[in-house]
Amino acid sequence: MLKDKLKKYTLILASGSPRRQQFFKDLDLDFEIRLKDIEEIYPPELKAVEITDFLAQLKADAFDGELKENEILVTSDTIVWHQNKALGKPKSAEDAFAMIKSMSNATHEVFTSVCFKTNTSSTLVNDVTKVTFKDLSDEAILYYIENYKPYDKAGAYGIQEWFGFMAVTKVEGSYTNVMGLPTAKVYEYLSTLV
Repeated sequence: MLKDKLKKYTLILASGSPRRQQFFKDLDLDFEIRLKDIEEIYPPELKAVEITDFLAQLKADAFDGELKENEILVTSDTIVWHQNKALGKPKSAEDAFAMIKSMSNATHEVFTSVCFKTNTSSTLVNDVTKVTFKDLSDEAILYYIENYKPYDKAGAYGIQEWFGFMAVTKVEGSYTNVMGLPTAKVYEYLSTLV
């Protein structure tokens, strides 16, 4: 399998996200974690997948000149896109409430871009998933924010938590993409590299 094919390489995941790290473990891949503090600022004219492409590449570019011949770096970025704007990580409980409330009884999109960088090349892949929420009561939203504190999640929710089980009525596309990594696409692309 892929793990054996990658034996000659060092796979580097540049993400502090526990979910992305778990995905790499669940894909049965040996990897190491290298983190850099990146200010995630993008040009205001970018929209939807352009934002995640830009940020995944920005995170990878921070490693320019540092990668050895046998190293494959993986960076990624996820946003929730709704009503023609990006919903990042909420800054407060009020911010989280406003984000979730805006997605109540509606469909939004989740974009994730992944950059694969070696010392000679850089490639971006991305994915989009459509997620539909039922009509949500203020009480349910407040309960979720208070008990699950979703401040590290784009769009202020985790599909893999109580909220996702209770609120999501439809998912079109990759479920893992909503959690921050389109695992099937990542696995497939890594298979083409070796």
